[in-house]
Amino acid sequence: MTERTRSLSRRSFVLALGAATAATATAAAIATKSAAPGQAGSGEGKRAKKGYQASAHVGRYYRTTKI
Repeated sequence: MTERTRSLSRRSFVLALGAATAATATAAAIATKSAAPGQAGSGEGKRAKKGYQASAHVGRYYRTTKI
């Protein structure tokens, strides 16, 4: 195997590895979005769970970060 052929085969391997990683990440993202069929009903319950919620443990954390 010549140096040029070896270099091309390494590049091909790295390109294939990158493509496989991207395909796996895309498949995982699609599977995660479609994995919650039971939550498709009421939008009100989902809205209450989203966003920032100040709770006791959050308050304790903020107190520990004060300088």
